[in-house]
Amino acid sequence: MKYCFTALLFLSLLACGSEPDAAGLSGPGPAPAPAADELSTPYQNLTPEEFAAKMQDEDVVVLDVRTPAEVAAGKIEGAVELDFRDPAFATKVKALDPDATYLVYCAVGGRSSQACAQMQEAGFDRVYNLDGGYTAWKEQ
Repeated sequence: MKYCFTALLFLSLLACGSEPDAAGLSGPGPAPAPAADELSTPYQNLTPEEFAAKMQDEDVVVLDVRTPAEVAAGKIEGAVELDFRDPAFATKVKALDPDATYLVYCAVGGRSSQACAQMQEAGFDRVYNLDGGYTAWKEQ
């Protein structure tokens, strides 16, 4: 019985031992750093001031993804309207020029964040979201 207990204790200690890490050292050590693509968001959020400055760049499309009723109450001058809630939104996005820079906004930033993520997934590289949406834009 004494030998069984000793053997069980020894096996338990072996099973609970640390695995060597990438450097060959044992022990928990620091957690590995996340990959660079895990650190970045798929698009960049801009303040109203940064958004306005970016509008001055070449080949920029300001994209309003609010509903027609919201747009009727006011919009950023020159914005192209593309309702995020339209069932054909994804199809309409695919018809856009993927080489242009898109500055996207909605009422407060939720739908435009989703629109930016969808655009990035569809292959658009330069997509920016207005943080706080049209509400923040009007307050600047």
